[in-house]
This record gives sequence, structure tokens and C-alpha cells, in this order.
Amino acid sequence: MRPAAPGEVLGVASTALERLPEETGQRQGLHIAARTDAEAVTQWLAEYRASPRTRRAYHREAQRLLLWLDEQGRGLDALRREDLDAFEAFLADPTPAERWIGPVRPRHDPRWRPFRGPLSPVSRRQSLVILQGMFDWLVEAGWVRHNPFRLMRDKRRRLDNRQGGVERYLERPLWDWLWRWLSRPAEEGASFRHRYELTRRRLVFGFAYLLAPRISEMSAARMNDFQRREGRWWWHVVGKGDKVARIPVPPDMMALLGEWRSTLGLAAELSPDDASPLLRSLDGRRGLGDNRLYRLVRDGFKEAAEALEGEAGEAAQAEVGRLRQATPHWLRHTALTHQAQAGVELRYLAATARHSRLDTTARYLHSEDEEWHRQQAQHGLGVTGEAPTHVEHRDGSREPL
Repeated sequence: MRPAAPGEVLGVASTALERLPEETGQRQGLHIAARTDAEAVTQWLAEYRASPRTRRAYHREAQRLLLWLDEQGRGLDALRREDLDAFEAFLADPTPAERWIGPVRPRHDPRWRPFRGPLSPVSRRQSLVILQGMFDWLVEAGWVRHNPFRLMRDKRRRLDNRQGGVERYLERPLWDWLWRWLSRPAEEGASFRHRYELTRRRLVFGFAYLLAPRISEMSAARMNDFQRREGRWWWHVVGKGDKVARIPVPPDMMALLGEWRSTLGLAAELSPDDASPLLRSLDGRRGLGDNRLYRLVRDGFKEAAEALEGEAGEAAQAEVGRLRQATPHWLRHTALTHQAQAGVELRYLAATARHSRLDTTARYLHSEDEEWHRQQAQHGLGVTGEAPTHVEHRDGSREPL
């Protein structure tokens, strides 16, 4: 059996994923017209045709599972409870790395790989959640006989989306340094292209910090998504799950937009008829895709880390490490965390984040941790180096020893 190459798309079915005729069309209880696992999964994905972003995310997780099974010459119906631990370990460490891990490439590129790197615990949990839903659908469709995810005894640890506080964000002093670095002017004599790239990068980071968008929402943003009503500016966005929302736009964001439009040679005033892309490629016309925007932000973090390391050396080793670790989604976490620390009410914070559950937004509230830590610090050993001379009673009186 020839294993499917990681660069192959989901629609390519290997012999390991094919079903015999008596197992498909002639089998009782089969409710979909499919000949392979890939075709069955494609029909499941079609249920999300109205939510392209969700469909892409689900496609990615399904494809990883199919390729992993195909390596072993097995199909979906062969997946058992004991396989899930091995699959989760694979998500945490896809090996061999040269076969599974690589930079962002188009799907048709032979250098494409299913992973950018090992998945974090949160990402692994999300993958299992998605695949459990897929198997529920496939069971109802009669394609597989059972859902092994339902047999997971430690389901709460793996599949419960409730988590502790958000940790993947930049603390305020580090963000302040980063923004000062992003705001440094170009060197005298710098080319127009270099100035263009610096202005665009500053807009991208400022946009992410001020409005807390997801990266797909940033790449999809249009000029006329920013609209004025009764003297106030609002950002209109279609987000996750095709939810329509409007977010208040602070003055700093409008200043960044004005700077960017000037660089593009456009009038400072936004037009309600201008549906052109907000973020653009070097030609000043075409928009930026999700992958290009992702790389732009990651490259910005890496360059900032190198700059900070050059300026502060080992004294900033922890901060340099955070910048090198940071991804675009950290900017969303940073934005929401800093808004919470600034005293933005939970209901408004949830509206900005576009969370359907307040307990999801509450993960960005660190005030309880700070107060807990302050009070805990009052509990010490009480050692002063001097022998005690008195004993204190509950009523406050003191008695010599």
C-alpha cells in the first residue's frame, strides 16, 4: 500500500481508505453515498458550507487524522479507544518532522505539510473535540459503527473547553516596549518599500491590539467596514460562526488608519463606498491572505526579539523568549487582557471579544489572581533574627515572656 503523501488533499483517497462494495452501497444502515473515508468526511464538511472558516479548521483536523491512519493502512472504522492516546501523542510530536512539519505552503505544493509544529495542549484538546463531532455525524450516517471518543474516561481533562486564565499574552511593560519599537521611524534614506512595510506592520499590530480581531477577520477587513454613526466610529465585522458585530473604534485606531491611507496615496477621509482591502500587498491594491498575514506578524515578533536581545542582552532573556514564542493570536489575548486590566466591564469585554459565554471572557480577568497574591504575601515566616520578648493575646494585650 502506498502511503498518502502529506501534500495530497483530502479528496485523494488511498487504497487504505476504500470500502468494499458490500461494506458501502449494499450495507444496511448506510445513509450517505460515499465510497471512501475521504468522501464520507467531505460530506460531513459540506454541512459547514455556510461557515468557510469553520470548514477550513475542521478540514485540517480531519485530514491529519486520515493521513495518520493511512500511514498504518487503516480507515476510520478501525479506530479504537486505545488508538486515541497514540493519536494525541502524535499531535504533540508529529514524527518524523521532515514528513509532517513545515512552513505554510499552498495545498498543491509538494512541500506542504499538515503541521507548522507540535500542537499545544489547548490545540490538541480542540482537535479531539472537532473529531468527536465528526465521528458523531459519521455514526448517524452509518459510515462507522461507533465513536471511540465516547469511551474516553478522562473526557473532562481532554474534551472540556473550560480552562484557566489566559497565559499567552504580553505583559504591559513588554507590550509598551514592543509598541515603541514598532513606532521607531525608518532610517534616513530608506526606500519607499521599506517605509511602506514599516507603516503596514505598525497598522497590523495596532489593529490587533486595539480591536482584538482574529487573524482571518483582519485579512478580510475592508475600508468601508469602518463606519461613523452619530460622530462615533465603529468597526463592522463578520466573525467566527458568521456572527455579525460592531466594535467601538478608539481614536488611536483612526490615527493609524489615516497614516496608512496616506501611505497608500488615498484621501484621509474614509468613504462608505470603498470596499477595497484594508491590509494590502506591496502593490498597494491586492489584499493579504491569512497565511501571509500570519507570517508578517510572526516575522515582526522575531525581529523585535532580536532587537530587544541586542539592546538588553541577558537581562531581558525572559522577554526575548516570550516574543520568540508569540503568535498572532497572542495579540488578541494581549488586547483583551489589557482591556480587562484597564477596567473595561465584563459585558463590554465579551462584546469586543464576541464570546457567546461570559465564562470564556472571564479567563482574561487577572484581578483575582493579583489580589490573591497580595493577600498571600502577608503570610510570612515572621523571622526577624531577634528572640521574642512578648506574647500577644487575641484582645491585643501583650504579656512579657
